[in-house]
Amino acid sequence: MLQANFTKYPLTFKRPSGTSRGVLTEKTCYFIKVHDSDNPEVFGLGEISIIEGLSVDNPSQLEENLKWVCQNINEEITTLFAQLMDFPAIRMGVEMALLDLKSGGKRVYFNSHFTRGIQPININGLIWMGDTSFMLNQIKEKLAQGFKCLKLKIGALNFEEEYKVIQAIREEYDEHELEIRVDANGAFSAEDALSKLDRLSELDLHSIEQPIKQGQWQEMAQLCEETELPIALDEELIGTYDPNRMTEMLETINPDYIILKPSLLGGFRAAHQWIEAAGEMSIPWWATSALESNVGLAAIAQFTGQYYNPLPQGLGTGQLYTSNVDSPLQLDGQVLSYNPETLWDLSSIKW
Repeated sequence: MLQANFTKYPLTFKRPSGTSRGVLTEKTCYFIKVHDSDNPEVFGLGEISIIEGLSVDNPSQLEENLKWVCQNINEEITTLFAQLMDFPAIRMGVEMALLDLKSGGKRVYFNSHFTRGIQPININGLIWMGDTSFMLNQIKEKLAQGFKCLKLKIGALNFEEEYKVIQAIREEYDEHELEIRVDANGAFSAEDALSKLDRLSELDLHSIEQPIKQGQWQEMAQLCEETELPIALDEELIGTYDPNRMTEMLETINPDYIILKPSLLGGFRAAHQWIEAAGEMSIPWWATSALESNVGLAAIAQFTGQYYNPLPQGLGTGQLYTSNVDSPLQLDGQVLSYNPETLWDLSSIKW
């Protein structure tokens, strides 16, 4: 007989981090653990990560649904997931905990060359929004650390200011020396997006994520057709769980890339369904963490490590917090690796 319980865990940013949705200083996550009643010392650990304004999980109903999960943890996972259709972050946490318990409670969610310490993952460096000098200082730091691919959050400042920041980078580093991705988080309007994308395409960018808000399939399809700048779908994927609907979206929009955030998509099963749907159309993908602690980040990295995806992944958020969980993840420049000899330290989690 399985038993489960959960706890709230505060994550404090080392420094305020700007996005198009505002500046973040702290973030709350929840941990859930599942164990056999006969052996409570061996437990599976999962993380429920919420980004206010982006996650579809209703914060006011989160704890109520977590209590329901703990009371019904012995139900079939399909039954649990059907009840949690509108709570993808909880689905992710439950799936994580059950996968971990199956592996013997060792936080090995997916066994691969990555978890065995053989095959690391290249990641992009994340540049947070702020004034021009702040963004340029971050860029210099990342380049000094050895990053060859940077992702810039745009859409919060004046477009001309942001353009000049990227232009300044390009004057020093061409596209062969440095790959630049930008993420608009849906900040552009459908009316002026094309002109902005055409301007940005002059800077030899790798791609832009979600230039306009999700749900505008025809407008997004037109942008993908008319601009030379490759477009990656990000928020567009959130809230779509039916494989037929996934295929319909991809066929309608025909993006250049898709980006997978398992915490926002409903877990790893859902992410894999997106990979399969995109694969039918030869659409490349990369995975991105969604401000998880090292627990969720490790699980997403392990999931990604199964596929041997050559593209730089968006898995570098583990160093954002002062209150993180110590894990076997190691970051050396742009290389994220997993040391199986390093023990997890979960002492900061109070149940």
